Amino acid sequence: MKYLVLLGDGMADEPMDELGGKTVLQAARTPFMDRLASAGELGMAQTVPAAYHPGSDVANLSVFGYDPASCYTGRSPLEAASMGVRLAPEDVAFRLNLVDIVHHQGKLYMADFAAGHISSGEARELILSLQDELGDADFEFHPGVSYRHLLVWRNGEDRLRFVPPHDIINQSIEDKMPQGQGAEVLINLMTSAQMLLKNHPVNLRRIRDNQVPASSIWLWGHGRAPQMPTYAEKFGISGAVISAVDLIKGIGDYAGLEVIEVPGATGYVDTNYAGKAAAAIDALSRHDFVYLHVEAPDEAGHAGNLEEKIRAIERFDAEIVGAVLQQLSEPYRLLLLPDHPTPLHLRTHSRDPVPYVLYDSRQDRASGLTYCEQAAHSTGRFCEQGHLLLPQLLQRA
Repeated sequence: MKYLVLLGDGMADEPMDELGGKTVLQAARTPFMDRLASAGELGMAQTVPAAYHPGSDVANLSVFGYDPASCYTGRSPLEAASMGVRLAPEDVAFRLNLVDIVHHQGKLYMADFAAGHISSGEARELILSLQDELGDADFEFHPGVSYRHLLVWRNGEDRLRFVPPHDIINQSIEDKMPQGQGAEVLINLMTSAQMLLKNHPVNLRRIRDNQVPASSIWLWGHGRAPQMPTYAEKFGISGAVISAVDLIKGIGDYAGLEVIEVPGATGYVDTNYAGKAAAAIDALSRHDFVYLHVEAPDEAGHAGNLEEKIRAIERFDAEIVGAVLQQLSEPYRLLLLPDHPTPLHLRTHSRDPVPYVLYDSRQDRASGLTYCEQAAHSTGRFCEQGHLLLPQLLQRA
C-alpha cells in the first residue's frame, strides 16, 4: 500500500458575489478532485487549533500528523532545517521577508510583502550584502527562495510578538513593529537594513525597470528548534516531501523524510506542476509515503487575484491530481486538502475548517458529491483535530 497527501495551499475560500455566491473551488473546473470526492470520504477538518494563528506552519504540521500543541515552536526553525542551518538550543530563528515599504502622508505602509516576488538570484545578492554589512557573531542572514529568507539570532530572545507582513498589506506599519524583550534590537536591525537596501544596485536596477524594489526587511515567525519524532519512529514508514517552500521542506526534514528538489518548482503560480507529479510517482517507487505541496493557490489568494487562483486550482487538479491518478497502478490511499483557507477578500489566511477527501483506490463508489466547501459541509463529517487525519490515511489507530 502506498500513501499520498496532495495539498493545494490556501485553496479553500468563501462565497463570492463575483462568482454568483460560489466559492473558488465551486467555480473552478476540477474533474479529478471531484472524482475523488465522489468516491472517497468527504468532510471538513480543523487544521488550525483555536489557540494558534492560522499560519501555514501550524496548519501543515497538523496535516503532517503532528499535534501543534506538542511540538510547535515557531515557523522559522522549520525553515532553518530546510536551509541546512542548525540551531543550538539557545538560538532563535526568524523568517525574513524582503518587502517594499512606502512613505505616504507622513506614515509608512506595507506596499508589497514579497517585494514584487523578487527573483532568488537578486534576493541572494541583497541577503549576502546584509550579511556582509550587518552580520556578526550574534546575527546571521541566510538566503532562501524569492522573498523568503532567514535570520538567526545566536543566544537570542524569543519573548517577542510579530505581525506577518501578508496580514498588513496596504496598512500602516507603525503599530505593527516587533514588540517584547529584545524588540528594540531587531527594530534597529530592520532600520539599518532599510538604509543599506535603499541604494543597493539590485534595487536601483529594479526601480529603473519599473519593478517593485526590496526596500526593507520584515521579521516574523520566530522560534527555537522543536523536538519532533520522525515518521519512522511515529508511524513506522519511510517517505518523501515535495515542495518549493522551505517551511514544508523543513517539516519534512524534522520528520526524517527525503526532501526532493524539483527543477522549476518556484513556490509561485508559475511552478513546475508536472515535474512535481512525476517526482511523486518516482518517490513512491522507493518510499511508502509522499507529501506533495503546491503553494500557487495561496499566493494568488494573498494577491487578491481571482482569475489566478482559479487557474492555479485548475492546474493543481489537472497536472497534479490528475497526473498522479493516471500514473499510479498499485493500491494506494490518498488525502486531498488545503492546509487553510486564503480568502480572496481577506488576502490572508483564516482558521476556518477545510474540505478534505480520504480516498482508497480499492473502493469503487460514486456519491455524486463534488470537491468544495459546501459539499464537504453537507456530509456532516468533521475532524475537529486535523492532526488525526494522517493516522486515518495510514490506517493507524
